[in-house]
Amino acid sequence: MTHFFTRDKTYYKRLLTLAMPVAAQGLISFLASFADHLMVSSLGDSALSGVYFASQVSILLQMFTGGIGGVIVILSAQYWGKGDTENIKKIVSIGLRLSALVGAALSAVCILFPHAVIRIFTSDAGVAAEGALYLRTVAFSYMLFCITSGLLCTMRAVETPGIGMVISLVALGFDVTLNIVFIYMLRWGVFGAAFSTVIGRVAECAGVALYVFRFDKKLKLKLRDLLHFDATLVKDFVKYGFPLVAGELVWSVNLMGNSIIFGQFFGPHISTAVSIANTMNSLAYITISGFASAVGIITGKTVGAGKYGLMKEYARTTQVVFLCIGLLSGGLLTLLRVPFVSLYTGAIGGISADAAEEALRLIRVLSITVIGSSYQAPCLFGLVKSGGDISFVFKNDTIFVFCVVLPSALISAFLGAPAWVVFLCLKSDQILKCFVAVVKINFFYRIKNLTRETPPGEAETAVAPA
Repeated sequence: MTHFFTRDKTYYKRLLTLAMPVAAQGLISFLASFADHLMVSSLGDSALSGVYFASQVSILLQMFTGGIGGVIVILSAQYWGKGDTENIKKIVSIGLRLSALVGAALSAVCILFPHAVIRIFTSDAGVAAEGALYLRTVAFSYMLFCITSGLLCTMRAVETPGIGMVISLVALGFDVTLNIVFIYMLRWGVFGAAFSTVIGRVAECAGVALYVFRFDKKLKLKLRDLLHFDATLVKDFVKYGFPLVAGELVWSVNLMGNSIIFGQFFGPHISTAVSIANTMNSLAYITISGFASAVGIITGKTVGAGKYGLMKEYARTTQVVFLCIGLLSGGLLTLLRVPFVSLYTGAIGGISADAAEEALRLIRVLSITVIGSSYQAPCLFGLVKSGGDISFVFKNDTIFVFCVVLPSALISAFLGAPAWVVFLCLKSDQILKCFVAVVKINFFYRIKNLTRETPPGEAETAVAPA
């Protein structure tokens, strides 16, 4: 008899133990971003829209580092399942070098040419001026963010996710306090918001590095370990990392395309509404992301330990759990949309009534699409990617972004459709991918062990339909 829920009670314990610190860290990071967002809204629609467009560059970097971090987590979690810490250190070294290099390059471009970058997103002169000022300042934090992200992913892979929560909490204190000082007391405007973010990133990076290199007892990583070079693992990193990083970059193109469409076809009040709606979407996604990360770690460790049969039970359980989380998330978005948007129109915020009304319409769309996000994201990332079938998600995202999402949004915007219709087109893949996930997980679920022996040997492969 097939059971929808696994009888392995350690699965539920590990899921909660790993997910809650990651979700808490996500909530803290969200609060820092939300504080910036809410305080900047007091400066008006142009300032908030400018910061929103500038933040799209940060999202591009986050997607890239997310791809690199994903490779670190997937490979390291499988090696962790085998108890091989030496190869984990080499994987971390490769990931940090690559991520920091890209962060430095993007910083240089944004510091030297901020106006040219912002003009990609909007033709409004006032919005562009605010966005360029914010972008040039916050770009100084990009390389620090890359280092922090890589180290935190390493700690998650070896089942130490709590440190990210603690460090993010400290950074939140810095960011909010400095926002109050720079925006309200010194009246530095968007520059103050950006400068406080930079200081917060410095504190965050310093805290993570101190813990990893001085206090962590699992890896006992040292600075000299980052100098190690292993040609075989570099090949593995590139082989398995390319589709993962490429997939994140495809997704970042999608998000930037969202911003360009709203910036070029609609006015500043619509961009403001999109910014608010996406902020609430990020809040809803925090729990989903935390649990999806936990599923990925559990999957990687289980596969690395060679327990393929157990993954069939985990796959069924994951689907049911996250469908329930999705329904709950959709209901909460519906109930909380009015009080959330009212924060931007009250004593703190200063957005227009038109922007607030449009934001409510967009959040109604999210209350439906978040159900799909809750199901397909953990399945495709936590089960498929971390189970070793890395290229599938990249191919799937590429097809949806370039053949469905962006074309439908561009056509609807060009034909003069209202903003909520364009927004629905841009979020439609969150529902459509559910059908792909159902078929993939339940009929074509392929598990692959990506680890190598020490010295390197051949990877093992197994097929375990769920």
